[in-house]
Amino acid sequence: MTNMNENRTKSWLSSKTALIIVLVIAAFVAGLLVRPQSSEQAPAGSAETSTQKTTVWTCSMHPQIRQPKPGKCPLCFMDLIPVTGDTGQTGPRQISFSEDAVKLMEIQTTPVERKFVTARIRMVGKIDYDESRVKYITAWTPGRIDRLYVDYTGIPVGKGDHMVYLYSPQLLSTQSELIQAAKSAQNISAAGSSELINRSILATLDAAREKLRLLGLTPQQVSDIEKSGKPVDHLTIYAPIGGIVIHKNATEGMYVQTGTRIYTIADLSKLWVKLDAYESDMSWIRYGQEVEFTPEAYPGRTFKGRIIFIDPILDAKTRTVKLRVNVDNSDGALKPGMFVRAVARAKVAGAGRVMDVAMAGKWICPMHPDIVKDTTGICDICQMPLVTAESLGYVTVDASGVAPLVIPASAPLITGKRAVVYVQLPDAAKPTYEGREVVLGPRAGDYYIVQSGLAEGEVVVTSGNFKIDSALQIQAKPSMMSAPGSRVRVETTESHHNH
Repeated sequence: MTNMNENRTKSWLSSKTALIIVLVIAAFVAGLLVRPQSSEQAPAGSAETSTQKTTVWTCSMHPQIRQPKPGKCPLCFMDLIPVTGDTGQTGPRQISFSEDAVKLMEIQTTPVERKFVTARIRMVGKIDYDESRVKYITAWTPGRIDRLYVDYTGIPVGKGDHMVYLYSPQLLSTQSELIQAAKSAQNISAAGSSELINRSILATLDAAREKLRLLGLTPQQVSDIEKSGKPVDHLTIYAPIGGIVIHKNATEGMYVQTGTRIYTIADLSKLWVKLDAYESDMSWIRYGQEVEFTPEAYPGRTFKGRIIFIDPILDAKTRTVKLRVNVDNSDGALKPGMFVRAVARAKVAGAGRVMDVAMAGKWICPMHPDIVKDTTGICDICQMPLVTAESLGYVTVDASGVAPLVIPASAPLITGKRAVVYVQLPDAAKPTYEGREVVLGPRAGDYYIVQSGLAEGEVVVTSGNFKIDSALQIQAKPSMMSAPGSRVRVETTESHHNH
């Protein structure tokens, strides 16, 4: 009985094993039958088909890596990706896109042209006193201040206003000389003296009058003393100019010596605006140039002035040059110490020179730029000889008559000393762009002056140039990041480790 059951169990296991073997064979056969059919139905753009078309493998993070087969990037160890080789029809610095790609990349172009452009130089600074209009009231003779008529700073005074009442012992002795000389002069005709003595007496009288004038007395005061025959022991000091008292340096009862400062007066009808111009903008700055500025205190209000001084020394810390602008302040709106934002404009002629047609044939004072005349002569203020506008750096008539070659400031990609511009090639089957290194002059407003590398009429990319440059980098072609004349080298793991 037991043997019979064991035989039945062995028979059942044998049947099950045979069934499993049959199923495995059936599945294997089915796989062979399905695989060719699946391969035939695979889409044409599958990865396998793409691999057959791929000739170069690169890294998405380091496009300079170019290898003929799959692998790892030797720099970041990322998997290399395939790049289809359909760009071999263009040059090493050229790249083509479809019309749809150009629209998606938002590429915009503009022709290279010749035109007279205007450079705008932006500066900041503050308002200050006109140093030529700041005067000191000093003691002309030693003495004691018995009264100060102006008690505090900020008071406006007019020219000739009395300021100080000063007691001076030296003044008394000098007046005595005048009174004595005046009496001697009155007795000339009665004494019947010789002509030589008479001239001597009159000379002594004139000398006494001059001495009192040098001590600060006005001609009227001297005349009154001479007529009355009585000396005065106090001297009144008057304001030499009109303006604002900005400093009070003495107090009543104070003893002073000759030359001691008592007041400082500033005429605020004319002021200076001290500006800082950057080193890179100095090619557009000229003496006598008009400057517009807006104080922080008056937003939207514009004032005008002319550059009267350009510092010959550059500030090594800020890399700026100090400028001074002369401005009229007859209405008193401007205050010393106010911060301002200024703009100077320069019309650029050929070779990047500053042109001002209005200054053609004019003569300017090198000290006062407001004095401009049609012919040679002298300044009405300082009596200095006038000089020509050309001698101060202006180009009044462009010698070449040709406007400078310019491109928009957004066109070049600038890296250090290099500038790369992408030029659209004409007569191409589809939009094709070529990277070209150019030599740029100074920037003038929204334009760069082109010195070499481009010709008038060529079309340059002004928007989307970074995207074009990135596409060239992906294809490991020379771009703005490539050194001049360099070739992109294929990196390998071995060379990377050796490096």
